[in-house]
Amino acid sequence: MLRSIIITPDQEQSEQLQDLLSEIGHIGVIRVVDKYPTAIELVRTLRAHAPQVIFLGVDAVDKATEAIAGIEQSMPGVQIVAIARICEPQALLELMRIGVREFVAMPFRRTDLHEALGRITETLEKKPLPDLASDLMFSFLPSKPGVGTSTVALNAALAAAKVPDSRALLIDLDLNSGMQRFMLKLDNEYCITDAAENSFKMDDNLWPQLVTSIGQLDVLHSGKLNPNYRVESSQVRHLLDFARRMYKVVCIDLSGNMEKYSLEVMQESKYVFLVCTPEIASLHLARERFNFLKNVDLGDRVRILLNRSQKKAAIEPSQIEDLLGIPVLMTLPNDYQAVSKALASGKHVDPSTELGKQFTKLSNILFERKVPQQAEKSRRFVEYFNLQAMFSGSGDVKKPAKKLAD
Repeated sequence: MLRSIIITPDQEQSEQLQDLLSEIGHIGVIRVVDKYPTAIELVRTLRAHAPQVIFLGVDAVDKATEAIAGIEQSMPGVQIVAIARICEPQALLELMRIGVREFVAMPFRRTDLHEALGRITETLEKKPLPDLASDLMFSFLPSKPGVGTSTVALNAALAAAKVPDSRALLIDLDLNSGMQRFMLKLDNEYCITDAAENSFKMDDNLWPQLVTSIGQLDVLHSGKLNPNYRVESSQVRHLLDFARRMYKVVCIDLSGNMEKYSLEVMQESKYVFLVCTPEIASLHLARERFNFLKNVDLGDRVRILLNRSQKKAAIEPSQIEDLLGIPVLMTLPNDYQAVSKALASGKHVDPSTELGKQFTKLSNILFERKVPQQAEKSRRFVEYFNLQAMFSGSGDVKKPAKKLAD
């Protein structure tokens, strides 16, 4: 079924057209705009609904011409059907000159509209509209609770939002222990559950009520603890489809519980940032998570972020890479003071700190076509075997443990 939008200030015109389209049946009206939108409103509407066909009232020729120019710039290839009360030859010639090929006048006749839709369908089959959805969607997955994943996701999203022309969205999908609302001191009563319940009818009017804007970053928090609520995968899919059309970058803060909807989010993500700390328990669970994701064909999307790294760590990044079977993409220094200060103020980590600089570097990586992998470092065999022995629960290091990558 074709998706369509009606834009006309003429209510009678709109109602007649909707009735006839409903009778025809193979085209759905997903939005009716009862005025000529501003340039900003037009872009927001097109991205929110991704129509294939726009029925545009052209009785006000100047405003209609301006709207057509905006449509062509924002969504080239979308099919425009001009609608009017009367057919004026001069106006029709002007519309043809700027590229409008379909025109129907009141009273709308089923035959005329059906033929126009047939030509439009044929055109769209030959040349489908380009996908407006951004591919810059990233999941942040903790190896275990308390490793700082929410802090990493928040600061990466805030840094990404500072890149010119890069409006970003942060979604907190940890329904049990979501921290974004607390960390940013948000008071919006609406949350992810409201967005999920309205995902099938989401539009550019409802969405601004659900999110909180912080500069160029919008945040959809997880709300208060509600153990009885369950988010359906279909709701999340519709929500993400909408978000990816509206934003350049989408960051998802996951719980780590590997819910069904979390797996679907990761399948849609360009990269899954698995956050761990240089502690035995965290590394053990990071390996468990990575093995599981490999088994569901997500292993190639995983990138390791080593959080709270110390300069003189007991376990070196090279040992962690050997243990997990995947390079460490980035180490984030342990800066308790900077994080505590950010939490107290409800803001991001100071970009001038070493930790803040790493978050800026991480945001730059989000925009790269390829995430650079670190060169494999030489193994320190004795340390590696000792570390593997810790994980196997045995002190015997005479025989090397089998490589995880095998």
